[in-house]
Amino acid sequence: MAAYEEFQTGRAPVKAWVKGVPVEDAARRQLENIARLPFIHSHVAAMPDVHLGRGATVGSVIATKGAIVPAAVGVDIGCGMMAMRTSLTAAQLPDSLAALRSDIERAVPHGGVGVKGGWKDGIPDAVGKRFEASGLAVRLDVLEAKHEKIAGANHVVHLGTLGTGNHFIEVCLDEEDRVWVMLHSGSRGIGNRIGSYFIAEAREALLRRDGAAAVPDRDLAWFEEGEALFEDYVEAVHWAQDFARTNREVMMARILMVLRNHFPAFRVEKEAVNCHHNYVARERQFDADVWVTRKGAVRAGKDELGIIPGSMGARSYIVRGLGNAESFQSCSHGAGRTMSRSEAKRRFTLADHAAATEGVECRKDQGVIDETPAAYKDIDAVMAAQRDLVAVEHTLKQVVCVKG
Repeated sequence: MAAYEEFQTGRAPVKAWVKGVPVEDAARRQLENIARLPFIHSHVAAMPDVHLGRGATVGSVIATKGAIVPAAVGVDIGCGMMAMRTSLTAAQLPDSLAALRSDIERAVPHGGVGVKGGWKDGIPDAVGKRFEASGLAVRLDVLEAKHEKIAGANHVVHLGTLGTGNHFIEVCLDEEDRVWVMLHSGSRGIGNRIGSYFIAEAREALLRRDGAAAVPDRDLAWFEEGEALFEDYVEAVHWAQDFARTNREVMMARILMVLRNHFPAFRVEKEAVNCHHNYVARERQFDADVWVTRKGAVRAGKDELGIIPGSMGARSYIVRGLGNAESFQSCSHGAGRTMSRSEAKRRFTLADHAAATEGVECRKDQGVIDETPAAYKDIDAVMAAQRDLVAVEHTLKQVVCVKG
C-alpha cells in the first residue's frame, strides 16, 4: 500500500503524504489547480504539513517543464533553516536562560522595529564586508539596473536579521542533552520585493498569452523558457536564495558569539544543514531535467540532511533523506498551520500559550499568540506520515526561543 494518498485532477495527479494529518478542503482545491497547469511534470507532491497558501499551497513540490510559477516560490524566497550542534551540554546551562535570550535578541535584530527589523544603528563592519565579499552586492547592482522596481529594499540593512512571523532562533537540547543552535529565516525585505515584482510581471505576461482565460487561478501565472523575464527571474531568485543562505550564516555567527560570552570555550561539533524550503532549482526527476519548486518543503535526497521544526513548544527533528522519487526527493518543512493567524488570536488566550510553552524561555505575550503551538499540526503525526521520506537523526527540544 502506498504511503501517500493520490487524487486525480483531470490532468496530472496529486500525491499527498497526509495520512493521519488534517488537510483543509481549500488546500486540496489549490493543489488541484496547480496540477492542472499545462507544464506539470508527472504529478504534484504534497507534504504532511500542507496548508492553504497565497498563490500556491504551502507544503507542495511542483516539478515543471519549460516554465516557472513565481507565486509558487512566493515572496519569502530562500526561507529556510540552519542548525549547529555545540560541545555544550544541558548541565552547563544556568537555571535561568532569560539573560541568554536577552543577549541573543540584542545581537540579532528581529521583529518590525527600527528599519523594519533591520540594523537601525548602522550596519556592523563585518556584515557590510560579508555582503561585498560574497559577490551579492555586484550581482544585485546588475539586477537593479535591469529592473528598477526591485531597488531600495533595505538589502544590506537586513543581512544578519531575523524578521517576524514564524521566523525564530532557538537554543535546543537533543536526545543526549547536547546543546544545538537552530534558526529559521529567509531573504527578508529584498526577497519580498523581488518576489512581489516578478509575480506581478508574470500576471501581465499571462494576460498577453492565448488561453489565459483557462488558467484556474491568476496567481498561478508563469514565465516560459525563452522569454526574457524567465531568465531574469531565474537570475533574481537565485540571488535571493544566496542572500537568504548568507543571512542565516551571519546570524548563526552572531549567536555563537553570544554563547561564547556566556559559557566556557566550546566547539561547534556538527553543522546539520543550511537548507532552503521556499525555492526553485534545476533537478533531474523521473528521467527529465525540470524545474522543481519547493514551497514549504525541504529537499530530502538520499542521505541528505534536513531540518523539520515543530512549533514554539514542540519537538524539532534533524533528518536524513531517503531519496523517495515519488516525493521528488522531498519532505515537510515543519508542522504546518491548522488555522490562520487571526483565528489563532481569537481562539487562544495568554494562559493557553503560557501552558503550551512551559519550560521554554520565550515571549509569552499577546504579540506571539498567532505562533502558539496549538495553531500548528501535531508534529508527531506529521513525522509519522512521512516515514518513507526521511529518517530521524536527532530529536531537539527548545529551551530558548526568540521570535520577532
